[in-house]
Amino acid sequence: MSQEKPIRVLVAGLGNMGRSHALAYHNDPGFEIIGLVNRSLAKLEPELRAYTVHPDFMTALAELKPDLCSINTYSDSHADYAVAAFEAGCHVFVEKPLATTVADAERVVAAAKKAGRKLVIGYILRHHPSWTKLIEEARKLGPPYVFRMNLNQQSSGPTWATHKSLMRTTSPIVDCGVHYVDVMCQITDARAVEVRGMGLRLSDEIAADMYNYGQLQVLFEDGSVGWYEAGWGPMISETAFFVKDVISPKGAVSIVMDPDAKSDDIDTHTKTSVIRLHTAETGPDGKFIRPDQDMRMTGEPGHQALCDLEQAFMLRAIREDLNLDRHMADAVASLRICLAADESVRTGQPVRL
Repeated sequence: MSQEKPIRVLVAGLGNMGRSHALAYHNDPGFEIIGLVNRSLAKLEPELRAYTVHPDFMTALAELKPDLCSINTYSDSHADYAVAAFEAGCHVFVEKPLATTVADAERVVAAAKKAGRKLVIGYILRHHPSWTKLIEEARKLGPPYVFRMNLNQQSSGPTWATHKSLMRTTSPIVDCGVHYVDVMCQITDARAVEVRGMGLRLSDEIAADMYNYGQLQVLFEDGSVGWYEAGWGPMISETAFFVKDVISPKGAVSIVMDPDAKSDDIDTHTKTSVIRLHTAETGPDGKFIRPDQDMRMTGEPGHQALCDLEQAFMLRAIREDLNLDRHMADAVASLRICLAADESVRTGQPVRL
């Protein structure tokens, strides 16, 4: 019976992702929100306004003694908050990226294992049926692969303000890149051996040592290669802002985006619209044997539904004692690649892993 009691959760950080996760807990009877944490006043949805908002995470953690801490704050606080939660006996959900250094990410994983508690990282695409299908179809093609991926966001007003806040601690190719590098790693299963990066500061509104446009290139042990591009800001072009291609000797699988989609629409970042499978096989006349196959992804979950799925997985991980060793190792691996790209941007040199 004790297993079926609601999981008492403390939600830290009330930006876009934090509020979405809070709504997921609010709407799931498996959870009970016992408090929210935000350092400043936050604009909350009506469903969340009855909960007490605490200004300090560590104080709320000590006073409320939650079963689960949901950490959706800026990246530079993730590791310290997560380790404190584990030391207090809590399970942890933490938004990506897991930390701002590989050492901190490994420290969080070690703390989870020492405490015997669950750590789930917010890799939202892992819970998306269309992205699962993309990975499945790509794996059928077989290596070596070429990965071509980007997510540029032409942002202004509040969205640009959010991006500038994120860039106080994390570059775009790290913040968003971990999602798509994780997809690459799931498809190839090969170890990354070298990473190269380049970036450019296109705005005087960000720190002199930060860049709001970046691209990484990654080379894998099986010969696969990939690139990921991310740019944020009012100057970013919306032309080809969303490219998701996987190419192999046997063909390609790609996401075909709605031509009317806008780059700062958060639902656009996960929706696939159509997955197109191209087969390279030709007949005696040298022409393709099969036409491209379009798989229409009808009934896709939107952003909030995906957050609901993430937290349903969190609940399962706790109640069914799921083994999350691979989940944690994959999160560290994708972060390692993106941080190596950031290092390459800053040093001008490739990084061997």
